[in-house]
Amino acid sequence: MATKKLILNAVLLSSCCLPLFAQEALNFKVLNQSPVVNADSTATFIISAPAATKVAISGLTAEPLAMNRDADGKWVLTTPKLAPNLYTYSIDIDGVRTVDPSNVYTARDISSLSNILIMPGGNADLYAVRDVPHGSVSKVWYNSPSLDMSRRMTVYTPAGYEDSKEKKYPVLYLLHGMGGDEDAWNELGRASVILDNLIAEGKVEPMIVVMPNGNAEKAAAPGYTGEGMYIPDGSFSKAQAGKFENSFNDIVNYVDSHYRTIADKDHRAIAGLSMGGGHSWRISLSNPDEFGYVGLFSAAVRWNGTGGIDETEDLIVPLKRQFSNPPSLYWIGIGKDDFLYNLNEDYRKLLDKNSIPYEYHESAGGHTWSNWRDYLTIFLPRLFKGK
Repeated sequence: MATKKLILNAVLLSSCCLPLFAQEALNFKVLNQSPVVNADSTATFIISAPAATKVAISGLTAEPLAMNRDADGKWVLTTPKLAPNLYTYSIDIDGVRTVDPSNVYTARDISSLSNILIMPGGNADLYAVRDVPHGSVSKVWYNSPSLDMSRRMTVYTPAGYEDSKEKKYPVLYLLHGMGGDEDAWNELGRASVILDNLIAEGKVEPMIVVMPNGNAEKAAAPGYTGEGMYIPDGSFSKAQAGKFENSFNDIVNYVDSHYRTIADKDHRAIAGLSMGGGHSWRISLSNPDEFGYVGLFSAAVRWNGTGGIDETEDLIVPLKRQFSNPPSLYWIGIGKDDFLYNLNEDYRKLLDKNSIPYEYHESAGGHTWSNWRDYLTIFLPRLFKGK
């Protein structure tokens, strides 16, 4: 009996310890406290790479910042003062691009992973999660008869949506750029965080935000389809094919039938960046009675797949039809250094020539998420306010 009791205790002890032994494979030790945001708007980084001969940080400034090796073999850098913003950065160790092992906060842009650093102040405070009521973010599968496939989209519902059983909400359709997918606006654009903060401040109407996958050939983001874990490279994006635009009402119909929406033009908006700006432009042009608010962020406003804007009847006629009962807001934003600047300038000249009203915002910088996040913070408070 004593022997049986001893064996039972040994079994119980070993089973209790199994989780502890299993967890030994995990590294709970933080390599370094890095990065540290300092009170003077600088940031300090420490990278453990004792065998490296050269280490640098890219993404924080126009040029990579070289790090210095200390006496312990660690690489250390305190940056110059950084303007308030959300920065994505990477580490270069002897020519190999990698992520910061001490910073668990990352985002994927097509096939590249970068770390996230938020330097507080200004609009950057809208990109940081605060202690405010939070909306829900869902990955939703819907059927697209036009594309003959099930597809995935990201849907944001504002705080209180689940409890307000009768209340209906306006909808913003928010579209990504070439190489992106239904994860892009929420991960890189911080869309749900921005919405939570601006709604909590009373500056933005509570709304549903739908972030679909704009690549008509793909059902979902990489790794979430039957194609397996392929390496995304953006080559599958076909901005001019028209397939996504022609299938867009599959999304609208699904959202209006599955969510409590106010399903009319005055309570429906569409906006997008780059390729998604081009999508937003053509979708709103082809559906003049559906969208009362249009946002073109660094938009690829190329007509019929050409390299620029041509003033033809094929374009002028639908434009005039769209503006015979104009959107409450037609908003165009672009950076001075954006490679699509001249294209957007040509488009604005065409609008001016035909007395078509719009609002224009020109910023510094180029074709970057830094600009697009900023444009979203400007665009959102203007929505669903009427003319």
